Amino acid sequence: MGLNQGLLLEIALDLASSLANKDRFDRLLTALRKAIPCDAIALLAYQAPDAVPLAIQGLSADTRGRRFHLDHHPRFKAMAEAGRPVRFKEDAELPDPYDGLLLADASDLQIHACMGLPLHSDGRLLGFLTFDSLAPGSFDAITDRTLDVVSALAAATLKAAIQLDSLEQRAQHNQQVMQELASEALSRDGSRLLGDSPVMERLKQELALVAPSDFTVLIQGETGVGKELVARTLHAQSKRAQAPLVHINCAALPEQLIESELFGHTKGAFTGADSARPGKFLLADGGTLFLDEVGELSLATQSKLLRTLQSGEIQTLGQDQSRQVDVRVLAATNRDLKAEVAAGRFRADLYHRLSVYPVAVPPLRERGTDILLLAGFFLENTRRRLGLAQLKLAPATEQLMLSYDWPGNVRELEHCVSRSALKAVREQGPQGFVTIEPQHCDLDGAAPAKPALTPLVKTQQLSLKAAVDSYQRQLIGEVLEQEGHNWSAAARRLELDRANLQRLAKRLGLTLKKKLA
Repeated sequence: MGLNQGLLLEIALDLASSLANKDRFDRLLTALRKAIPCDAIALLAYQAPDAVPLAIQGLSADTRGRRFHLDHHPRFKAMAEAGRPVRFKEDAELPDPYDGLLLADASDLQIHACMGLPLHSDGRLLGFLTFDSLAPGSFDAITDRTLDVVSALAAATLKAAIQLDSLEQRAQHNQQVMQELASEALSRDGSRLLGDSPVMERLKQELALVAPSDFTVLIQGETGVGKELVARTLHAQSKRAQAPLVHINCAALPEQLIESELFGHTKGAFTGADSARPGKFLLADGGTLFLDEVGELSLATQSKLLRTLQSGEIQTLGQDQSRQVDVRVLAATNRDLKAEVAAGRFRADLYHRLSVYPVAVPPLRERGTDILLLAGFFLENTRRRLGLAQLKLAPATEQLMLSYDWPGNVRELEHCVSRSALKAVREQGPQGFVTIEPQHCDLDGAAPAKPALTPLVKTQQLSLKAAVDSYQRQLIGEVLEQEGHNWSAAARRLELDRANLQRLAKRLGLTLKKKLA
């Protein structure tokens, strides 16, 4: 079996085009499936020690979020060590990492035909291309020459994507430096801020815009959305990436210690100060200081923090002289600081100093199918910790997760996967495949039931248009009321685009109130 010239031309044109990486990867897989029929195909980047899925076809959605550690997935390790395409025998003892994840197979039967291609460029392992089929012997007729060509095409596609990422982020560096940063660029996209929903794409664009500057950033969002992850991403993409990122949780320290933690103290500065200690600002000199839960600071501490932000100087407790520091400040809070300022609990001048560039992290309920991608990431971590052959979600569990509101956001999802896995193992045993069913998640009782709509008013005396408008006005109004005027949540329930829903509501004369964070 060989590749026809039309397919080669199609892939070559994609390589030369200005496609986004995701589209480039998807089109590559679609083209290759035309040449090599299979039930599943995946392109993965090698980010030592993991194989990280970049694009998949024919596998469950949560596969995109999984990270396949080579030491725990011997087939990937075998590909890496072979250095050339590997056909795994039907009776191979090495477990297939995709067993139970194939969409074409609702059972837990093992995949019968598997083939893996390590992707190299300039002697460096870039990633893997895998083919799986339920039909035994599906790949036996493919020539070695064909596989070499497929490997080269896939490696060229992956290398082009890596270089584009590097050029965008480090345009001033030479080619050697860009190649070294390639895995870091893909890692930021895959293993840190997971998600490709529209709201997450907008967030990533915002972070890429503000990260290279030295602007103070205020990261806002509900508990559990990943504000610390956003701070780490900002630091990693900044000019200070090689300098320290110092974290302090402002809510975890008593009032009498917070000033010492921020600015340091000398020996004997206060009772119990048996030795000198540098503060977080000094430790972060030249780098970044992340003030988590900044809304919990007292007004007295806010005043001292403001003075440092204005002057760039710190004064250690017990010392008369001050010293200059070069620190970029990132702050995070789940409070509405504007409301805190209005209530007199937060200084307005400090709020404006911190919110030079505010960033809002979306709650999990607004991220759509990102829920399954994140679930896949947590599933693989949990599978490895529990020593399971495979851990997956039942289709009904996927639907339950997609419909649940996740008030605890990503943190709640992580805990849900861990807790549910233990319950599933207790019921099904640790051998073979473990499937998380809806009853293991315990989400039905926790998810608030949606109130039923009240009966519609009588509309016999209205024209058709007036009756339709009356019905839409009542329905939208009631759903908005039930969702606390959260337009995103209301749009999901009504299966409308949020902007279209707001335009319709405006035409119907409904007040476009916004829900406070």
